[in-house]
Amino acid sequence: MAMDGLATKTTAGQAPVRDRQQDRALIRLWLGAVILMVIAMIVVGGATRLTGSGLSITEWKPIHGVIPPIGDVEWQEEFAKYQQIPQYEIVNKGMTVDEFKQIFWWEWGHRLLGRLIGVVFFVPFVLLWMTGRIERRLVPRLLGLFALGGLQGAIGWWMVTSGLVNRISVSQYRLAIHLIIACFILGAAVWISRGLVPDRGENRKNSAPLKGMATFLVVVVFLQIFLGGLVAGLKAGLTYNTWPLMAGNIIPSGVFDYDPAWRSVFEDVMTVQFDHRVVAYLLFIAAMIHAFQAWKLVPRTPAARRARHLALLVTAQAGIGIATLVAVVPLDLALLHQFGAAVVLWAAVAHRRALNEPTPITA
Repeated sequence: MAMDGLATKTTAGQAPVRDRQQDRALIRLWLGAVILMVIAMIVVGGATRLTGSGLSITEWKPIHGVIPPIGDVEWQEEFAKYQQIPQYEIVNKGMTVDEFKQIFWWEWGHRLLGRLIGVVFFVPFVLLWMTGRIERRLVPRLLGLFALGGLQGAIGWWMVTSGLVNRISVSQYRLAIHLIIACFILGAAVWISRGLVPDRGENRKNSAPLKGMATFLVVVVFLQIFLGGLVAGLKAGLTYNTWPLMAGNIIPSGVFDYDPAWRSVFEDVMTVQFDHRVVAYLLFIAAMIHAFQAWKLVPRTPAARRARHLALLVTAQAGIGIATLVAVVPLDLALLHQFGAAVVLWAAVAHRRALNEPTPITA
């Protein structure tokens, strides 16, 4: 019996054929909730970094850590653990318990949200799988996505450990890796979900030339987010707070001055911010070229509309980034900028996936 995604009648004794389009709509709804939670996780992670809260919990308790301190005694015990690390001694010496609670809740909320994402992913996955609503070819992809989420939890703790001894903050390398893995999870979820959307008359033959630039845009967005992680890790946004000039020049003197030069890309505050600016310009130009390309090749099509919307999102994100820099990284603008990065990534990946054929319906 052919399966075209619609419910079909069966004769006596035969198993009913599932309505796969209905199943896919349910899966997309579930993945949509996961995507929104991952974006929230990225934003809360940014707030945790910007408020200096990431080292407030000095132990990794995947199960017991879900329960925060209760009562004065437990709060004093948690605070005593924090007082043993360099960040307290050098940065927050003399902090009160009430002040400690302010940074503790950010980190606790970040970890709790990570646990909730795991539950929101795993429980519906098991139920959908057991009831036959997930096609066999999708199972390995979804399991891989869940495994990546588990790995991200371990990477998060690996990042925290870098700031517990001999440092007052986490390693910018590990922070950028933690951020980019979160974005890989987001991108993979968007890719899988967008592939389950029914074919809506996309002119893929004519829009095929768009694939190269659309792929390039996704790569550049990932690169720019990684560089943003380095900027956050080094607090590079708190310096050189002018635009378009940087230290009085378009190309500041002293950029790439580390020996060897490659270390400048990861460790020099000036070079890290300069790179983030340059890749932002590259992303903006590429998005505009792609929107024009789509308008010329496939005007008045879904692909052209998506390319135009992506260009507008990139433009808005660039404006937010400039405002954040010039205002010396206020919390509200910085979090909006981080949220904007996640939205741009979502749009870029969804656009690129839509240029491919939808995932074929199988049993």
